[in-house]
Amino acid sequence: MARYPLNLPAQLKREAEEWAARQGISLNQFIMWAVAEKIGALRQTIDDPAFPHITYRRGALGWPTPVVRGTGVRVQTIVVAAHRWGWTKDRIVEEFDLTKAQVEETLAFYRAHSAEIDAAIQAEEAAEAGKPDA
Repeated sequence: MARYPLNLPAQLKREAEEWAARQGISLNQFIMWAVAEKIGALRQTIDDPAFPHITYRRGALGWPTPVVRGTGVRVQTIVVAAHRWGWTKDRIVEEFDLTKAQVEETLAFYRAHSAEIDAAIQAEEAAEAGKPDA
């Protein structure tokens, strides 16, 4: 565990000590808990502001997955349709009931986050390869 010197304003320290005492934990534990909680909250908002039509949602395994906002269509699905299946933007618009702007932004998001999306595609393919045929 790393040590980190922390200077707190006196009033904030007193309040933190009071809250820690109410919960039956040390001030150090309380501060660790508070920082961990804050980081967890920040992780929930990992959207890239450059792409307002793309948001993250938690998948079945709890991992954040980028989707077209308001649709549930995964970015990786659009990428596979465009790059592997060779679908045009117009076909993707029609097949997934999206606007052309949504498709264009999704593909731009992929260009900016290709390592993340490619890793998700590879992980899904690996998981599918390991499943017995139904």
